[in-house]
Amino acid sequence: MRPLQTCALYRRAPSTDVRLYPVLRRGTFLSALDINSSPLAGVGLEIKLPEFCFKQVQELVKLYGLDWSASQIEQLMAMVGGHPYLMDKALDYLQRQQITLEQLLPTAPTEAGLFSDHLRRHLGNLQQHPELAIALHEVVQANNWVTIPSTQLFKLHRMGLIKLQGNTVMPSCDLYRQYFRERLGVEVISNK
Repeated sequence: MRPLQTCALYRRAPSTDVRLYPVLRRGTFLSALDINSSPLAGVGLEIKLPEFCFKQVQELVKLYGLDWSASQIEQLMAMVGGHPYLMDKALDYLQRQQITLEQLLPTAPTEAGLFSDHLRRHLGNLQQHPELAIALHEVVQANNWVTIPSTQLFKLHRMGLIKLQGNTVMPSCDLYRQYFRERLGVEVISNK
């Protein structure tokens, strides 16, 4: 089992007992964009998995057996933030493929990059919902926090594409900013 999967499935209590927790994956399916369509609405307690901090990423890097400097960790975090899925995918790939971070980063936000399937899945959802594509286009074009309509804010946040600060938003990581800045520039214009 990969380190992040292990981390998500259990944690060790001080007595070294194993405690199991159910884990629900946040999907980016079209039905997830409709707030009225979830069969699990109101069932259970929703726990938002926070982004990893520098120290947690440092530990994860060690679990993968990578010998990285603080600068390398900062470079990866600059691209994917502390996004648990993206971080795990990058570290797993770097460990298995025996490539360097310097080789991975330039292609990361492209169609040829490691995250292309993940990015295209989001792009497909945005193409199905042009109002979300237009709102995200506005977000990725800005270099600061911006305000977008509440409905789009809610849906883009549920998709994990933006982070919130009060009523303002920005892309949740630079990977999304770079990819969607280029792709939505083309997509939004062609859909008008």
